[in-house]
Amino acid sequence: MENFEDYLKQLENDEHRAKLRTLFQQILTDFPELATRIAWNEPMFTHHDTFIIGFSTAKNHFSVSPEVACLKKFLPAIEKIGYGHTNNIFRIKWNEAIDYALIKDMIAFNIEDKAEYTKFWR
Repeated sequence: MENFEDYLKQLENDEHRAKLRTLFQQILTDFPELATRIAWNEPMFTHHDTFIIGFSTAKNHFSVSPEVACLKKFLPAIEKIGYGHTNNIFRIKWNEAIDYALIKDMIAFNIEDKAEYTKFWR
């Protein structure tokens, strides 16, 4: 979490900051083997130097970027929950609940799917 503290401090809304801090802490609890880094001004989690999942913030939501292959696999679940999405990301509005199980499943998929992967991006 230390890598993310400066990023979180930049968020003006205390509730937004707390929501992301809780999410990031949960990810590290579930996946202590993940590394954290800030790249392209976004907090992200990596495994053996390959991208697993990243996040970015906006006024009305935060975006989750799991890479396209993962997003496509989980798109039915994302749509069922009602999160907005594009081809590359899905959005969770600040007033929406975070589906922690979905994010956990996506991370687990990416770790397994990219186990032998040697590049940062797919």
